[in-house]
Amino acid sequence: MNSQLIKWLNEKYGYEVSEKYYEHIDIWLNWWRGYYEPFHRIKFSNGKMVIKRDIYTLKMGKKVCEDWAAVLLNSKTHIKISDGDTNLFVQGTRETGGILGANSFWTKGNRLIEKTFATGTGAVTIHASGVKLREDGTVETSPDAEIQLNYLSAEFIIPLSVDNDRITEAAFASETFFKGKKYLLLEVHRLENGNYVIENYRFLAESDKLTEVPLPNNMIARFNTGAAVPWFAVVMPNIENNAEDANGLGLSILHGAIDALKAVDLCFNNFCSDIYLGAKKVFMEKKLIEMDEDGTPIAPDDVNQQLFTFIDFPLESADTKKFIMEFNPALRVDDNTKGVQSALDYLSFKCGLGNKHYQFNSGTVVTATQYTGDQQDLIQNADKHYAVVEQFLISLVRSIIHIGKHLMGADIAENADIEIDFDRSVIIDDTAERLQDSQDVRDGLMAKWEYRMKYYGETEEDARAVIDEISGSQDDDVLMGFGGA
Repeated sequence: MNSQLIKWLNEKYGYEVSEKYYEHIDIWLNWWRGYYEPFHRIKFSNGKMVIKRDIYTLKMGKKVCEDWAAVLLNSKTHIKISDGDTNLFVQGTRETGGILGANSFWTKGNRLIEKTFATGTGAVTIHASGVKLREDGTVETSPDAEIQLNYLSAEFIIPLSVDNDRITEAAFASETFFKGKKYLLLEVHRLENGNYVIENYRFLAESDKLTEVPLPNNMIARFNTGAAVPWFAVVMPNIENNAEDANGLGLSILHGAIDALKAVDLCFNNFCSDIYLGAKKVFMEKKLIEMDEDGTPIAPDDVNQQLFTFIDFPLESADTKKFIMEFNPALRVDDNTKGVQSALDYLSFKCGLGNKHYQFNSGTVVTATQYTGDQQDLIQNADKHYAVVEQFLISLVRSIIHIGKHLMGADIAENADIEIDFDRSVIIDDTAERLQDSQDVRDGLMAKWEYRMKYYGETEEDARAVIDEISGSQDDDVLMGFGGA
């Protein structure tokens, strides 16, 4: 898909965008799905013919990305907007309404982070329905307009211009299906005279061919947003890109862990193969076996005929053990378990989760200090990735606020302060941190309103209002939400 769209873009706009980087993305996507054919499909001979089969796989590529998404963006992540009306517009009263709630942001956003860590890049593009244009092609304020968010991973993102590692112009593709036919919608975001201009195109996708077709009736072919505020926000893992042919897109968290993923699947395949091949086998002298009228051997126990294999040796031998021999293959459970665990340790280390993130030795008891020490790699890397996710969320919210004010005419504050409060309880002891913060409040090192903002997701205005309302009580536990009358 990308090669055809990139070729079309280059011809349409005179660009020289390369498609080489998408070869990396295809490989990362295969490992995220858990099946990379050059590795997982093996060939062997049974003496008569060459047989192909797939090896057993744990599909850990997806699990790693799921775990990073759970750490970085979840239901306990809070977006704090200083202006109340603006906050209501963006996310409603309980952070599940507004524009974000209407577009299932907390569910789809988590999935986007997963795909972002798998493919190296994710983006949210902002669409507006009910848009009206002035004669000069700029958008006109319309209270009937509505905002929709579209979530895309790297295979659907084509950077056109990059400035200081930031994508400033891009094309975004999305798949749609209508009456069984597959269509691609392409939106091109370009800067003209300092303002973003968005152009939309539609293609019918048939086999390896793209045919440009008319846009739907409710879609505008081209409009000028009238501002330098982008109608998209991009997020990438916070790691330096060392892949060849980088074009402004980010690097998958799996890129440096491909060999570790192979090691996990090799060990797991060996484990499963030993179990599969570990059934009891009984070897019998042919003359002890009856034959049916067609010459087919009949095993003494027809319930377990799979146990018996025939070998030819002299019946006259005095050693009766040679007439019937039993073989019980070693399952090597302990050795295989250690192999799988070691491979998982290497994988979690390579993906920044720490070298003990995936542990199946549930009988082992560790102290709290040891657990915290084991988590240090995860904590440090999470802090690093929080920085780019924070920039992404703030950029997205800024764009939503700008569009809401200038396109929809909403009475909101475009310059409102925006803060992101991440849920760190998945990587640190949240109870201990909360107790420490409560002690800091009592010692005068932390304000009560700061405490409420941190643990109740309230804006500063709301937190101060709650404290003022209950200020008649001298019980600090009440002020901080610990209970009381």
